[in-house]
Amino acid sequence: MPSADHDLGPQNLGSPPRVVTRQPADRSPEHAEPSRFLPHVQGLRAIAVLLVVLYHFWPGRLPGGYVGVDVFFVISGFLITGHLLRELTATGGVRLGQFWARRARRLLPAALLVLLFCAVVAGSPYLMPLSALPNELSEIVASTFYVENWYLALTSADYLNHSGDPTTVQHYWSLSLEEQFYVLWPLIMLLAAWIAVRWFHGSVRRVVIVVLGVVAVASFVFCVAFTITDPAPAYFVTFGRMWQFGVGAMIALIPLLQVRNAVGSFVLGWAGIAALVYTAFAYDAQTPFPGYAAALPTLGAAAVIAASNTARWWYPTRILSLRPAQFVGDISYSLYLWHWPLIIIAPSVPFWGLTIYHRVALLVLCFVLAWITKRLVEDPVRSWKVLTSRPPRVTLWSSLGAMLVVAATAGGAWLINAPAYAEGERQLVELRDSAPPCFGAEAILSPDCAGTDTADVLPAPGFAGADRPEHPECFVQLNDARPVSCTFGSDADDAPVVALVGDSHAYQLLSTFERIADQNGWRLVTWFKGACPWSTTPLSTPGAFGQACTEWRGAVEEAMADTDIDAVFAASLATTPYSAAGFDSTHDAAVAGYRDAWAQVTDRGIPVITVVDNPVWETDPNKCLRTRDAATCDGPRSEVLVADDPVRDAAAAQERVTLLDFTDVYCGVEECRTVVGGANIYRDQDHVTVTFANTLAPWYAEAVEQALGRATDGTP
Repeated sequence: MPSADHDLGPQNLGSPPRVVTRQPADRSPEHAEPSRFLPHVQGLRAIAVLLVVLYHFWPGRLPGGYVGVDVFFVISGFLITGHLLRELTATGGVRLGQFWARRARRLLPAALLVLLFCAVVAGSPYLMPLSALPNELSEIVASTFYVENWYLALTSADYLNHSGDPTTVQHYWSLSLEEQFYVLWPLIMLLAAWIAVRWFHGSVRRVVIVVLGVVAVASFVFCVAFTITDPAPAYFVTFGRMWQFGVGAMIALIPLLQVRNAVGSFVLGWAGIAALVYTAFAYDAQTPFPGYAAALPTLGAAAVIAASNTARWWYPTRILSLRPAQFVGDISYSLYLWHWPLIIIAPSVPFWGLTIYHRVALLVLCFVLAWITKRLVEDPVRSWKVLTSRPPRVTLWSSLGAMLVVAATAGGAWLINAPAYAEGERQLVELRDSAPPCFGAEAILSPDCAGTDTADVLPAPGFAGADRPEHPECFVQLNDARPVSCTFGSDADDAPVVALVGDSHAYQLLSTFERIADQNGWRLVTWFKGACPWSTTPLSTPGAFGQACTEWRGAVEEAMADTDIDAVFAASLATTPYSAAGFDSTHDAAVAGYRDAWAQVTDRGIPVITVVDNPVWETDPNKCLRTRDAATCDGPRSEVLVADDPVRDAAAAQERVTLLDFTDVYCGVEECRTVVGGANIYRDQDHVTVTFANTLAPWYAEAVEQALGRATDGTP
């Protein structure tokens, strides 16, 4: 960045444009020429933020609400490009220092306030699980310096499928991407203006259109290709989103795209709103996104912006200008900042949760906090004389200082909790190596343990999230159809070969079966794919995800046919969404699919052992266990347990198929437990801890050994 005390002065378009770093203190570069406030664009902000907020509160009701973020990108491209073009036209340059300082005053105060709040909360073991502390603080620091999108891309976070444990600041990925846009976009436009002056006789607007158009097209092609090949990071990568800013930029740069004709504006505006509503309800976590699917909400947002006629009250431009829409648009930034941390934190607050009443109350609280932040933080700091009356470097250095304060707070939270974190890791290792007597499933299944109980909960609720299988390299997700296989246990030529195959509910048993294999002299071979059980029935999820599951199953079938296997253990999520095509119900389709898959090996004389699925909770039970007694955290059996697990019906009367059913371990007559025999069952809302799975090891091992024995002597 040029030094603020080096004034190059404004330039005309007869010479190459240069960076100008000083102008009257109360005028930002985007006001080099007066701009019109467009109420319908502010109303479009309201639509965008409501889509995102309602999606996060009720993802099942508005499964595609995440497209609201794409709307924000289009709006930013439109507004910022228009501002920069006006300054380029008026002065021949862009005062980068002033531009970036104004962006900092506008965006950083509220953003850093929320990050500071999250850092304090992260340091409280009553509000956040201790096991989440490293990831939480890492993402707070990444968000503070606006690289959260790259952090998530590099860690392959799955934003839409909510895999893993989302942090309080995961939503900062979009803010990070926008800040990177604010840095790159004026530089690209300056380059385009220089090219125009140097080689095209000063046709700045025309060359800017061409350059930004090339960037947008290249970005779109990259986005589509990357979404197909690696969808998780594709969601966050900056260049894969630049085309959406470019679409907004084209409306600002090309006057013909701003439709002022009454009929055209009416049709275009309502068509754009219809596109946004359609995608909000029709898209879901399995939609290959962003990719080509992002084109519809992007163009929908662009259509609303382009519809400029305000002649009649029923035009979208007029309706979006009504006071309620303007109010939500005004607080949209702070509303976006606050809503997600509160959703993550709320279930851990004593006497709180995420019931419908809690969600509505929390939503109201989000609006109140957003309004307060707008009035007391956003607006005052943006016009704070101590900053606006001084050179841009004062704002920029002050911003850096504030960012360092937030990062230091995150560091302090780690220093305070690091000893407890280390102790939690040590206890977890000890627990896996040597569990107490009558612990976990043994307390229910062993006659010798009848009547025993313990007040301890192990692993501690704050550390249960870390009690997960190792070897994530053996587990494929999303659109990855590779039949990745891992081998554990005995290397002996005569060792029985046991396959463990299925979705994440099979993968959650990996560490347990690895231990069993070592103890019993088996060779364990695995095939896992997230949300893709071993079945022949297609998923109901369309697009690349469902296709990848089908391809993975075919590849695994071939791999298993080429492998000498003595027994197969399969597990799957009971709530998997199957296609009912050709069947009376999805249940019947699921039953048929499991039987067909198992027949691929049972027809070869290989036994199959499978298990009824564990209960699935609405939210992680550990959030309750951290603050309340275990008995108060149990859930109604009718709500968390799938009564008609298709695996149970599929296994009925099937030769060479053994069914294990541990429902009585998980549940009593009326309620399902979160803790059994002192063992903390769950590490999240539907996956069991390795510690608890280990307590079922004797019964898993016995079932497999019996199946191997029957296969050896030829009995079914």
